[in-house]
Amino acid sequence: MAVLEVEGLTKMFGKFKALDDVTLRVEPGEVFGFIGPNGAGKSTTIRVLLGLLKRDGGTAKIFGKDVWTDAVDIHKRIAYVPGDVVLWPNLTGGEVIDVFAGLHGHTDTKRRNELIERYDLDPSKKCRTFSKGNRQKVALIAAFASNADLFILDEPTSGLDPLMERVFQQCVAEVKEAGKSVLLSSHILSEVERLCDRVGIIRQGTIVETGTLAELRHLTRTNLTVALASPAPRLAELDGIHNLINENGTLTFQADSDRLGDIMAVLAPYGIERLESAPPTLEDLFMQHYNNQEESQ
Repeated sequence: MAVLEVEGLTKMFGKFKALDDVTLRVEPGEVFGFIGPNGAGKSTTIRVLLGLLKRDGGTAKIFGKDVWTDAVDIHKRIAYVPGDVVLWPNLTGGEVIDVFAGLHGHTDTKRRNELIERYDLDPSKKCRTFSKGNRQKVALIAAFASNADLFILDEPTSGLDPLMERVFQQCVAEVKEAGKSVLLSSHILSEVERLCDRVGIIRQGTIVETGTLAELRHLTRTNLTVALASPAPRLAELDGIHNLINENGTLTFQADSDRLGDIMAVLAPYGIERLESAPPTLEDLFMQHYNNQEESQ
């Protein structure tokens, strides 16, 4: 049974349809990346899943329970980290972590202390003195110190420096290894690419593509760098080549995946002295998909 299952989810704000037939699943032990531009519907979807907003259509279940009617039971087994954490200003960071741990009814003191050290947090300081990054650390420590079965993370590394982002990535890998599930919404596409088993792309309230990175790479192009022994004429006009740049005889361009064989056949007679290819990144995929969507409208 899926840990999280959403089918045909719809949410209206007046006449505005914020979510339109959103469908996604998160399996046990899976890290699912949820990406899209600002205003696409990521946070609205997450608020519905948390029982903070009531849906207008479709179904949304976590652990097989309805996210609205069974929200109290569900919250006993989930950990949530928003992108902008607000804490009690007069409590220390350590006290807030303990409050959150108490809400779950279980405190793993050893794990708590280990995470405080890894995230380099001073738990004795009042929260009103904390920077945004330190507020995020408190929420992340509280989440990963819990015994949750599902982690819902909405832009969780906002404000963290690169070193702390690496600690976060290690924590996600650890909970995955323990068989827990993660729904990760992030604008840091390299982070999603590194951590996630599958990715869902949401645009204007609609899921436009879902799959593993390998399955989604057909939407984008391969990045190529080629050095030729002799110049090849009119390459820019060749079907399947995009954004061609010629720098001192070294060509860099993007190639449609289904045209790679034809492109290599055209280049071969000119003597390929060097060839470098890089698989498309999630950012390439993301940008091309939305650009194509805009151009078709």
